Amino acid sequence: MCGIALIILGVRLDLSSPIDDSTPHSLNSHQQLVFDIDDLEAALRRRGPDSLGTRKLFLQPRISSSENPEIVSFIEGQEQCGDDESFSFALANERTDKLQNGFTVVHDSFAELHFFGATLQLRGISPIVQPLIDSSGNVLVFNGEIFGGVHIGSDENDAEVLMRALEKCCSCNTHLDKKVCHCDQRGKSSVIHVLSTIRGPWAVIYWQDSSRTLWFGRDAFGRRSLLVHWPTVEDSRFMLSSVSPISSAEKNSAQLENCNKFAADLDIDHGTTSHRFWEELPCGIYSLNVDASNIDGCLVAQVKKHEWTDALLEQLIQWERMYVEPVLVEVHTSRCKIVVAQDSTQSAHSNILPPELGPIQASISVPAATVLCSLRESVRRRSSLHTIFQADTCGVETQLIPVAVLFSGGLDSMILAALLNECLDPRYEIDLLNVSFDGESAPDRVSAKAGVTELRRIAPSRKWKLVEIDSDLSTLTFETKHVMSLISPSNTYMDLNIGIALWLAAGGDGWVYENYELVRYRSKARILLVGSGADEQCAGYGRHRTKYRNASWLGLNEEMKLDMQRIWKRNLGRDDRCIADNGKEARFPFLDEDVIKVLLDIPLWEVTDLNQPSGVGDKKILREVAKLLGLHEAASLPKRAIQFGTRIARESNRKNFGSNRAANQASAGSVVIHAKSILN
Repeated sequence: MCGIALIILGVRLDLSSPIDDSTPHSLNSHQQLVFDIDDLEAALRRRGPDSLGTRKLFLQPRISSSENPEIVSFIEGQEQCGDDESFSFALANERTDKLQNGFTVVHDSFAELHFFGATLQLRGISPIVQPLIDSSGNVLVFNGEIFGGVHIGSDENDAEVLMRALEKCCSCNTHLDKKVCHCDQRGKSSVIHVLSTIRGPWAVIYWQDSSRTLWFGRDAFGRRSLLVHWPTVEDSRFMLSSVSPISSAEKNSAQLENCNKFAADLDIDHGTTSHRFWEELPCGIYSLNVDASNIDGCLVAQVKKHEWTDALLEQLIQWERMYVEPVLVEVHTSRCKIVVAQDSTQSAHSNILPPELGPIQASISVPAATVLCSLRESVRRRSSLHTIFQADTCGVETQLIPVAVLFSGGLDSMILAALLNECLDPRYEIDLLNVSFDGESAPDRVSAKAGVTELRRIAPSRKWKLVEIDSDLSTLTFETKHVMSLISPSNTYMDLNIGIALWLAAGGDGWVYENYELVRYRSKARILLVGSGADEQCAGYGRHRTKYRNASWLGLNEEMKLDMQRIWKRNLGRDDRCIADNGKEARFPFLDEDVIKVLLDIPLWEVTDLNQPSGVGDKKILREVAKLLGLHEAASLPKRAIQFGTRIARESNRKNFGSNRAANQASAGSVVIHAKSILN
């Protein structure tokens, strides 16, 4: 998928109950941003979708003999249902005209919902255009992939299957007062239940016409971006969007600036202003039930957040580990190690050991073998080629590179590359996308070249393409400004540095060696495997070692839990927006629900051992997984964050603070960006 958005006008939202940390706030008038339909369309179209569609849904109260007015709905471009002539087409046209002229009009008896759907179609034999509208008047825009919970055939599209499942859902509105829904006894499910069963990353906006309810939300870990603008005094619209568009006001300002003076004279601080306009929608399922006031006929709605109905999902969100402190370690460890003969046909683990071990005996960690199996299945789900690929290749399947890896040559990306080799048909090449801001000297470039050598050793028949993407931060003025809009509402130098590196990597525009000659190359892979989640779950960050030193196992466990419960806000939304901007789809095998469950079930001391030095004890279990895959050199590599491995942090520090030392003294990574300082 690619991106979704929604603008609601003319509905008064009841936000009296705080929703997590998304409590709405008022903007000062000088902080107001002006977004229109064209801005949202442009932001979504930039992502290179196969299709982009928009549809309007109109709502209007109808006076009736009952105490409460009824609501009439009408989808623009469709014939009106029945003989109801009470819908005011004149009012709808008048409102549309005014909106196109840049005005926000609030009419007490009329509402408009404007849906946007951009589709990067990776599944299904027939092209689709979102929003999807069924015969019942329901409207769906979906940005995600369904890897389980709801069955998707190899020739089916996720959004279409989800639409059919949602159409069968009840509309009894028991969620409004938390009553028990009994519709399942009549063979019907609830919207909450259907969304709770989905395994995989998703963001959704769904209008259920029969209940006059808008459903929206994102998956439990926030692997797909969804930003929200809560109504304010200055801007009464309710807005959802996969990405923050550059505002009309900012575009107009830019047009007035001389190109040579743009960087120095730009006064509008988009990063900071947009940070106040948009917020990351907290993970979860939300409903907005539209009703007509029995006092003045105004359309009103209350936003509610709902509990997941899947017990496993709730368990993963709580991230509670049973075994944290090592008790009877020796007894437990003895049960976790077994000796397996590689040449034994009766060995249950013979498919786990790498072939180069030959007939020798090897000691296998049962937890590591379990993690390896779950990771292999996770990568398989995320690299399965569907009919849409076969249709696109037109008989040249061998030239298609469907899946690439965000590749530093480090532990996580090496594991993903080795597993992708096992899961992907041998005829396909694999692109390994590597970014450097210091040419051949960047640590990630050095480790990437060593990593390719090791991959070619364990998989000599696979054609590996190391795509060397070199860049110079000083030449990225306009690109930097664009990435600032992508990372919004994130707004620190660390966010920007990571965002630029990810954005360049996803673009895949670099150089490869062909017949010992360096030639220009641009990766056409539309799926990008990313190692996010490995450090959070396996204690790969330096702060984990610090926490362990200061607070032992319990403190380490709490720090890791905090990381997992805030990864949606600190990392994944930002990363998804930067990668998707290039028409690529980020997939996160380490954040597969089954992988998370497997890692949580393993005692913490088997996952990591921070008494050991860096490159040994941190992410201990993933290092064992790498050895099982035959990646012995990668298994000993220390953790290195992308901003340091590519050396963009060093270049950013020199540019914006004068030196690395000055940047460290200022804690540069957490410093909020101001547009003038960045663009000068």
